[in-house]
Amino acid sequence: MPQSDLQPAKLVRRLSLSDSILLLAGGIIGSGIFLTAQQVATNTRYPWLFLVIWVVGLCVTLLACFAFAELGGMYPEAGGQYVYMREAYGDAAGFFYGWMYFTVSATGTMAALGVGFATYLGQALPALQAQRAVFGMGPVTVTRGHLIALAAIALQTMINIFGVKKGAILQNVATWAKFGAIGCFVVLGMLLGHGSWNHYSQAIPAAPGTPSMLTGIGVALIAVFWAYDGWVYITFVAGEVKDPQRNLPRSLVLGMMLVGVVYIAINAVYLYALPMKEIAAHEAVAQTAAVSMFSGRIAPWLSLMVALSCFGAIGPCLMTGARVYYAMAEDGVFFHALARVHPRWHTPVFSLILQAIWAAILALSGRYDQLFTYVMFMMVLSYVLTVAGLFILRRKKPDAERPYRCSGYPVLPALYVILGSVWAINAALEKQKETLWGAAIVLAGVPFYLYWKRQRTPKAVSQHTSVTR
Repeated sequence: MPQSDLQPAKLVRRLSLSDSILLLAGGIIGSGIFLTAQQVATNTRYPWLFLVIWVVGLCVTLLACFAFAELGGMYPEAGGQYVYMREAYGDAAGFFYGWMYFTVSATGTMAALGVGFATYLGQALPALQAQRAVFGMGPVTVTRGHLIALAAIALQTMINIFGVKKGAILQNVATWAKFGAIGCFVVLGMLLGHGSWNHYSQAIPAAPGTPSMLTGIGVALIAVFWAYDGWVYITFVAGEVKDPQRNLPRSLVLGMMLVGVVYIAINAVYLYALPMKEIAAHEAVAQTAAVSMFSGRIAPWLSLMVALSCFGAIGPCLMTGARVYYAMAEDGVFFHALARVHPRWHTPVFSLILQAIWAAILALSGRYDQLFTYVMFMMVLSYVLTVAGLFILRRKKPDAERPYRCSGYPVLPALYVILGSVWAINAALEKQKETLWGAAIVLAGVPFYLYWKRQRTPKAVSQHTSVTR
């Protein structure tokens, strides 16, 4: 792939509204909804609050979606939130967001989903048990699960290299299959499962030292926001969405509503199957609920459903993340090769490959989950800053084209900034070690930013100027 052949090629708009909605929903619904119920139940204690907290999380997330929809209409190009941060606060803010997204957020998510896929696949098919060691590399032991995770990441990357539409078809099929499996779990559980509506009135008694309800809600929302995270994916591929000024806002709102319905339905089934005390006692709540409603024989099928969910969520994450680094490279603040687009497939091949390599390293290291915990605070903070950037851009660029204007402006975005800031402050106080590590990961990008900024070519500067004008 000679450089001269690759440079003229550009991304093409091939994603429809339905592709966009499924990309957003498929990217959000991974393993989180099957693993967060324990933490939510422990901190909410009351069945009604256990369900309402998911509605609260959805409403708060929608407040951000309304603001991102306006920004997406203003800047319908690859990069999404990176572009919004750059336009509102300058090159440095955009870079540090992209740096965090590459080093930990996107690649860490891919690693976690890959290992999750291997783990649950091994539970469904014992011959593929993930914990069986294959060989050792110094302090690192490579298990069968690692190899399955790497194969899943490699397969998804390869398909996405051969065209954004091929990647979209794969994630559409995986998402529909995921919806079908979840639908069977919900419908059969409610109609045929052995559960009790009395569970909806049985709260967990307060033990000595139990935090206040307000504090519990704040901690529970950490798990809820993590489960809902991924809604920003669609903004990253705005440069490949058909009629983005109309379809980007629609996909954000419709996709989030779809995910919210799915999440509330799943948690309602958990509560029908198990009392709050039991939900709070088991990490793998979905499997425990399935065994309680049906029998132990259903457990492998439930594990297969979670494995499918993890596999389906890898695709949207890797497809969209590569567009962030592509946009950074076009601005001259990342490896220049990542801005190259294949002339035939119209995909950022080098961006996809580098992302897969780093995700594989994180998967083998076994540190991806810890790194992602460190950066979760920074991710939510970036959402707050981006929504606040909406006010800045309204003032800086009052005459800019805005095909969609944020619903409820200025009240609703201001409410999100306030709620998000309160949550971030509470999280920083409760998780001081994680917050400091997250800040350290971001600050580690300072020397790289200074180097790339010094190396920026006149072409990259002129391209950036033409976009911001």
